[in-house]
Amino acid sequence: MIARQILIHEDPEATANAIAARLITSIADALAARGVAHVVVTGGSLGIAALEAVAANPAKTSVNWSQVHFWWGDERFVATDSADRNVLQAEALFAALDELGLDRSTVHAMGASDKYDTAEQAAEAYAAELAAEAEQGALNPAFDVLMLGMGPDSHVASLFPNHTRSDQPGVIAVHDSPKPPPHRVTLTMGTINTAKEVWLIVTGADKAPALAKAQHEINEVAVPASAVHGTEATRWIIDRAASTLL
Repeated sequence: MIARQILIHEDPEATANAIAARLITSIADALAARGVAHVVVTGGSLGIAALEAVAANPAKTSVNWSQVHFWWGDERFVATDSADRNVLQAEALFAALDELGLDRSTVHAMGASDKYDTAEQAAEAYAAELAAEAEQGALNPAFDVLMLGMGPDSHVASLFPNHTRSDQPGVIAVHDSPKPPPHRVTLTMGTINTAKEVWLIVTGADKAPALAKAQHEINEVAVPASAVHGTEATRWIIDRAASTLL
């Protein structure tokens, strides 16, 4: 397995800024190499703060945003206009990038409850959208960077300990989520671990026990964060408070 790199920053703001700078560089590198970039972003307080930091970073003007595809690791299965939706919370970034050539068709939002009758239908539609952007025969594009937050219980995306999971690549519905809202759509671990680089972004002392546990034993069922990895790099980008038990 690819070795894990742990990068510790002083506080949540410094962590968000560091994530943003690294993300802009990674996207620019992908565009230089292949002419297109595929990035999986995440919600949560740090995930959204990092996206806002991208919008505020002057280096964003060096990127051809029309060739950048944004995907989501998971989404709450609620109405399109619900404040709970990750994609709605990230609108500040997308609005800032509109002026730099962002093509909104490359912002791939997961389906909402006012568009699909069930989370299963939304999951099937997202799987089809991933396959449509993949190379022939693949289930999803080659993700250059896939970012994940982590909960105090060690969940990533909407993969919770001892809860709904799948060993297969794809997109699944989650019901009776331990964290509200109860219905969600998420990439499986099998899809997450196809990304070239996976970044687990974590801040706060409340995350320290789960973060430490994830470093010592790989147990996808009990500690989902422990089983996450990239094919080329696995980076834990954290703040000092989250690192106290390492």
